[in-house]
Amino acid sequence: MAREIFNEEHEAFRDMVKSFIEKEITPFHEQWEKDGIVSRDVWLAAGRAGLLGIDIPEEYGGGGDDDYRYYVIFNEELARAGVHGPGFAVHNDINGGYLRQLANDEQKARWFPGYCSGEIITAIAMTEPAAGSDLQGIKTTALKDGDHYVLNGSKTFISNGILSDLVIVVAKTDPSAGSRGVSLLVVERGMPGFERGRNLEKVGMHAQDTAELFFDNVRVPATNLLGEEGMGLIYLMQNLARERLSIGATALAGAETAFEQTLEYCKTRTAFGKPIGAFQNTRFKLAEMKTELTFARAFTDQCILADTTHSLTPEDAAMLKWRNTEMCKKIVDECVQLFGGYGYMTEYPIAKAYQDVRIQTIFGGTTEIMKEIIGRSLFR
Repeated sequence: MAREIFNEEHEAFRDMVKSFIEKEITPFHEQWEKDGIVSRDVWLAAGRAGLLGIDIPEEYGGGGDDDYRYYVIFNEELARAGVHGPGFAVHNDINGGYLRQLANDEQKARWFPGYCSGEIITAIAMTEPAAGSDLQGIKTTALKDGDHYVLNGSKTFISNGILSDLVIVVAKTDPSAGSRGVSLLVVERGMPGFERGRNLEKVGMHAQDTAELFFDNVRVPATNLLGEEGMGLIYLMQNLARERLSIGATALAGAETAFEQTLEYCKTRTAFGKPIGAFQNTRFKLAEMKTELTFARAFTDQCILADTTHSLTPEDAAMLKWRNTEMCKKIVDECVQLFGGYGYMTEYPIAKAYQDVRIQTIFGGTTEIMKEIIGRSLFR
């Protein structure tokens, strides 16, 4: 089925993104995988190409267009190229939403130009060693002291954790207020007491830096409070739907690519004197995968359109996230099986995909949490 959610401008943008990836990312990604981190140069290149801050007003160097489909295209093409190192989605899809909606005029003037140029890389710090999907269980505190907040605690599994210059930190500003005591503070590189731990070694996505962060009496100016004090959890709930849409849409693009690679392999790889695609079991497996992908594409594109009209619900985003990521994991696994021994060799893209997609059912809220969100909505 032809996709009908994009126009000519979107497709021209897709062509530009493909060219950008071919020139600025693909030739270097293997080395970044070995290094465990990408070069800051690729961020600057993305800024020059207008790929950062597309939804940020033009006066700050952004694109001035809040059509989320541009970010979808960017994420899809990164997934199809199998290059997961640059954490652009964290910067654009997730942190951009918080900054664009919550930053005041002074903060916008201070942060947005660098955010759009790639000189300022952002991260968001929610997860803690003992608190993942349960955000109300965080222990990090930021207690008011005059015109500063004193921040103490630690975060882990933070994407862009090593490279980040601005970190949106979720902390309790009033530990006695429950869900109303959580706020968002922006911590900047170089603030005394802000330390980064090791670049964590992961099963996949090796080129994307993922770190532990530590805050020891970090004095954060009150001018770095993002939005209103005590509204942190509400802001998170409002923005998590976009994050889950991003993950789900990216997972589907990755699954589609794995299927296309496997289909081509099955047409050319022979066994017992004929292509393995000639065997009924292979054809049935491919038919099952193609059907699942087609149904997923219809719902995914519907959710993308809903986001462009600000009508995407948390429940729909949760359904998309858990269904697409679980499907992607399943399809990539079946594709590895069809590749046989070659599917286990990391020189083949399908083997890298097998490593990289496993995290998708965990980050952004686990599959179990997605089901809980959907289930609760049925009993309102």
